[in-house]
Amino acid sequence: MTSSSAHSRKALSKIACNRLQKELVEWQVNPPTGFKHKVTDNLQRWIIEVNGAPGTLYANETYQLQVDFPEHYPMEAPQVIFIPPAPLHPHIYSNGHICLADGERLFQKFAERDMIICNHNYILYDSWSPAMTVSSICISILSMLSSSTAKQRPADNDRYVKNCRNGRSPKETRWWFHDDKV
Repeated sequence: MTSSSAHSRKALSKIACNRLQKELVEWQVNPPTGFKHKVTDNLQRWIIEVNGAPGTLYANETYQLQVDFPEHYPMEAPQVIFIPPAPLHPHIYSNGHICLADGERLFQKFAERDMIICNHNYILYDSWSPAMTVSSICISILSMLSSSTAKQRPADNDRYVKNCRNGRSPKETRWWFHDDKV
């Protein structure tokens, strides 16, 4: 959740609490390579340290993800954003919003509409499955970073970020995938 809506979050359901406790235990036993969960007393918001993979553009760089879990997780996707400063990447806006497609597809925003165009489903929204976990999301994000050939912002970064200034969640963006060059 964004800081403006964090205080209005609904409490996690019993199913969500049980699932997150199970994922947290699994994380402690077998964390995904390149990630570290920063322990807090808030089960509904995880802060995860991301270390760039060796041999990639992001090697020796560290970033932070914020994962906010909705009341009905895992039936509903968590909100996942980079805490600024976000990595320079064609799929990551400077405000931390991530366009994470299955197959890591490039996106671009229509100038007149509030829509991102891509050709695959956005795994944090349209293609979310309750079988996905925080670990699987992290692995997908590291794969996206590792496969990048350029450190740059999306072409429409300034416009998108400006439109998100009032605490708008990335879940409110309609993502539509179209390009497989990244």
